[in-house]
Amino acid sequence: MSSPAGLKNPGAAVRGVGAAGLAVEGVVLLLALLPLAKLGHGHTTAAIWLCAVLAVVCFLLCGFMKRSWAWIAGLLVQVVLLAGGFLHWSLLALGLVFGPAWLYALYVRRSVYANKPD
Repeated sequence: MSSPAGLKNPGAAVRGVGAAGLAVEGVVLLLALLPLAKLGHGHTTAAIWLCAVLAVVCFLLCGFMKRSWAWIAGLLVQVVLLAGGFLHWSLLALGLVFGPAWLYALYVRRSVYANKPD
């Protein structure tokens, strides 16, 4: 039986969207390291470490998207990234880009699992 969206396995599709979003976020966080190191001021070292740790967490979470806690952890990554704005404004900017994208992925996940046929 096919889902209303026409997907054979909508859960896998949603997990793929979540993993892809986290992978892109991890790559962007890694790409932010060099500009932070060269142009940053203030709490640059802490911002660099936060960026690196969050990138690793994003990559690790990609493999755990089958677990419901991974989706909550992905949301926590966004919150920490927004809070990182106190270290450097660019982390806040990245949080404002990826936070709504993650919220939308959570919305899609909820709607797919709410419409899941028994």
